[in-house]
Amino acid sequence: QVQLVESGGGLVLPGGSLRLSCAASGSPLDCWAIGWFRQGPGKEREGVSCISSSGGNTYYADSAKGRFTISRDNAKNTVYLEMNGLKPEDTGVYFCAADRDYRKVVAGGYLEVWGRGTLVTVSS
Repeated sequence: QVQLVESGGGLVLPGGSLRLSCAASGSPLDCWAIGWFRQGPGKEREGVSCISSSGGNTYYADSAKGRFTISRDNAKNTVYLEMNGLKPEDTGVYFCAADRDYRKVVAGGYLEVWGRGTLVTVSS
């Protein structure tokens, strides 16, 4: 079974950038579709972006379009989320999750594997 560890979160000023990483171990990442999700303070978890196992398909929530870019390096067993133009409403814990079915990752909900999350705070 794959294990996921997120990193790259932190405190950033509005308009700033961060790159989150989701590092996998225990299983080759190229078998898994990966999604990034976030949960802001007092909010429900929401999907941000996801990428198919090959990297050929990507999905972005409306809130992420034009600002965030998801990518993966299967040789490094890592998926990235490049976030630019960050806003205070992007604040939250960001989780990556894996499932063998890309459609399930796009839909969100129950996925096979979740990381523990990394905190992103956008504040002046």
